Amino acid sequence: MRILTGLQSSGAPHIGNYLGMIRPAVDLQNKPENDCFYFIADLHSFTSQKDPKIFAENQKFAAVDWLVLGIDPEKSVFYRQSDVADLHTELTWYLLCFTPMGMLERAHSYKDKKDKGLEANAGLFTYPILMAADILLYDANLIPVGKDQKQHVEMARDLAIKINHHFGEEIFTIPKPSIDENVQTIPGLDGQKMSKSYGNFIGIFEEKDAFRKKIMSIKTESVPLGEPLDPDNCLVFTYHKLFKNPRISSLEKEYRDGSIGYGKAKEELFELLWDFFSEARERREHLLQNPELVSKILSNGAEKARDISEKKLQKMREKMGLAS
Repeated sequence: MRILTGLQSSGAPHIGNYLGMIRPAVDLQNKPENDCFYFIADLHSFTSQKDPKIFAENQKFAAVDWLVLGIDPEKSVFYRQSDVADLHTELTWYLLCFTPMGMLERAHSYKDKKDKGLEANAGLFTYPILMAADILLYDANLIPVGKDQKQHVEMARDLAIKINHHFGEEIFTIPKPSIDENVQTIPGLDGQKMSKSYGNFIGIFEEKDAFRKKIMSIKTESVPLGEPLDPDNCLVFTYHKLFKNPRISSLEKEYRDGSIGYGKAKEELFELLWDFFSEARERREHLLQNPELVSKILSNGAEKARDISEKKLQKMREKMGLAS
């Protein structure tokens, strides 16, 4: 089973990113029956990020952060989209020539981002077709995505079927979106979905004082000390469960009998999360001080990705009537 997913290069990850995407990706790569392709989707970021300094920084940290949080280049093909940009963008053009305008006009993501004030540029409008190229170049069977990206995978699927029918043979593997219904929406400090846009996130690699301050600012009810607390409606307790606090049963009892207050529960949560990411922080410092290690990993991954995608693209070129 070939699994492919793109990893956004949009700055340092928060715990919502980790729980919603990174940890599931690591779980998939650790199953021997899976052939995983994970790439940094840096070309996609140009639709909204055009500052070259910020782009380069985000690109660097995306590679480092995903590696230290569990992506293993020995188990997965890990590469940067821009390192095979010529192949991805060439296939994008061929796919665009098979894409009905109505398909793009119906894209929910484009409408949502436009409504939120993002520039309605042609890159944003045709974003789903670059994503389709990302998928179809590698004969991916399964594409883990969030619900907001499901429609894009369905577009890739429709284009693959259309092109296969047009040429009378299977040029592209038909991909399927995979949405893990067990991965819940991760709440932020205020109870809304955790998002950098809302400013309610806990950054994994924030400085210790800032990290603690975020934990202590988690929204809680006003309950007198000594009164019972409701663990089923408490953000702090939710985080304890998500990160599998080994004493979760004892903590729940303390909540219900009133022997713990929110302040102490938050302090315990801070220690839990700080320790949870301690090894990742150490590995991160090592990679940041040795950028040549990251470059080598990405170069090796790009070489593997290019070998596979070049063969697929050549088949499409020939079907389009281009010379070998």
